[in-house]
Amino acid sequence: MSDAYLTQSISQQQTLAPHMRKSLEILQAGTQELSQLISQSLETNPVLEDVTDFESLDADSPDDPLDALNETDDDWREQSILENRNNMWTQNDEERRQRMFECLVAPVTLQSHLQRQIDEALVPPDVREAAGLILGNLDSRGFLEQKPESLAGQSGLELGAIERALALVRSFDPPGVGAADLSDCLLLQLEREPGGAGSVEYRIVRDHLEELARKRHPQIARAMGVSVDRVARAAEHIGRLNPNPGSDFDATGNPHVVPDVVIERGEDGRLAATLTGEHLPQLRINDFYKDMTGARGIDPKARQFLREQIREGRGLMRALALRQETILAIAHKIIEHQEGFFRKGRRHLRPMTMHEIAAELDLHPTTVSRAVAGKYVLTPRGLMEMRAFFATGYHTETGDQVSNAGVREAIQQLVAKENPAKPLSDEAITKALASQGIKVARRTVAKYREQLHILPSHLRKAYS
Repeated sequence: MSDAYLTQSISQQQTLAPHMRKSLEILQAGTQELSQLISQSLETNPVLEDVTDFESLDADSPDDPLDALNETDDDWREQSILENRNNMWTQNDEERRQRMFECLVAPVTLQSHLQRQIDEALVPPDVREAAGLILGNLDSRGFLEQKPESLAGQSGLELGAIERALALVRSFDPPGVGAADLSDCLLLQLEREPGGAGSVEYRIVRDHLEELARKRHPQIARAMGVSVDRVARAAEHIGRLNPNPGSDFDATGNPHVVPDVVIERGEDGRLAATLTGEHLPQLRINDFYKDMTGARGIDPKARQFLREQIREGRGLMRALALRQETILAIAHKIIEHQEGFFRKGRRHLRPMTMHEIAAELDLHPTTVSRAVAGKYVLTPRGLMEMRAFFATGYHTETGDQVSNAGVREAIQQLVAKENPAKPLSDEAITKALASQGIKVARRTVAKYREQLHILPSHLRKAYS
């Protein structure tokens, strides 16, 4: 029997500093979630104050020299503090604090739910960065339409890191997140159940999903060598799986969704983007605590604590300013690249990638990915996810570009106009798109049809 022994080794691992983690959290947070984060910071950091409702001293008495002295003369303020002429907490402060408690709590988004799981995972920095990129490319269902090879080409990240990050995300809650399509989503959920990949349910979804949709239980039973009753029980179980793992986090179902950006036409007919952050608390460092750090006789530990809180408060304000600046810059690029959409509709969304916009703004693609995750834009054509403006696409025969969303829109229009007695098959839709100059494969049409929740032609047929 071998002897047991202990060994000691040294290894290096890069971790995010708390202030960097907070900065990324702020960048990725939606407007409502950001309000909640700011309110939490106001509660935990005594040096921060919300000045949203403060009346301007200059507006009240612009010519009063004492008011100017209050704002500019640090020596006077320190003397005032020592003589206890400044109150630390007023009735207005308490009323604003109470309003914070009464505010609606922002819902947790799918991206923030997954980001917390990434933060808790012990993974290398390149995988963590790739996971952030994947989060920004998930659709509202939690699906990842783009292949790892495509993400690698757009972002410049290593393919291996993206593949490991995707495997990590696919292991997270809710089960099925990170799937490429419906079949993959169901398989991910079944893998976690007893029997895993060897279960009858798993094999049916993997090999016979189309027959299952047509309720061809006898054919499935013969092909698998099981009873029809077993297939029926498996079908019932599969029907209880969640085809939309992101549904519990769907912000569009929340009546209190607040857009982060508004894009509208001005009087000159030109599009302009504005942020909607005016309802967010406006932060500043309380002068009283700033002065205390330099006051005589204060306890050294208290001085150090206040300095740390001031540093954290300033870091928060810088992160907020950077977030707003980044989102607005991306919105301006959306206007620049998607003029066709604003004039003619979703059909005319052109292909645009995060890598392309990141290069134009001199940012990293993962920064753009985090900035657009869970953000919404109010446009002349309705409320949209900011992420919806980013998609790969196709070139038409005329040389024009059409995005994936444009292709889906074209499919939806074709189905809406079809003869209910003779619905279009996927092959017929493929030929109809080709006649419009859009050449896509039949399997791509089938994929987009499923994403639009359009049934196969034999299930759409209406009998008189």
